[in-house]
Formats: sequence, C-alpha cells, structure tokens
Amino acid sequence: MEVKVDERGVERAIRKLRRLMASEGVLREIKRRRHYEKPSVKMKRKLREAERRRKRRQRKRPMMRGEA
Repeated sequence: MEVKVDERGVERAIRKLRRLMASEGVLREIKRRRHYEKPSVKMKRKLREAERRRKRRQRKRPMMRGEA
C-alpha cells in the first residue's frame, strides 16, 4: 500500500492512508490476529460475517433493480 505525499502535507497523506487501510480491512485483520482464535470460534465468526454480507446484499438488491 502506498500513498504519495505532495504539497498538501504529511497529515493529509496519513489520513488518506488510514482510509485506505480501513477500506481494505487491514486494521480489522491486525486486531484479529493479536490473539489465537480457536478453530470453532473462527468458523462461527466466518459464518456470522457471511450472514451479515448476505443480509446486506439482500437489502441492496431491490434498490439495484429499481423496485421499491
């Protein structure tokens, strides 16, 4: 990951880097890897995340088709 620092300054580049890292899930991954996660807990977490993504897609689907 790379952010160029231009005449706007370092502070602006740091903010841009933080946004990039957040959008790619880097920070969440770092926090998750701090401690060991049992395989059963890992599986449950993945199922929860998949369910959340499925529900989010389901909510967005009617909007995409132009329905109310």
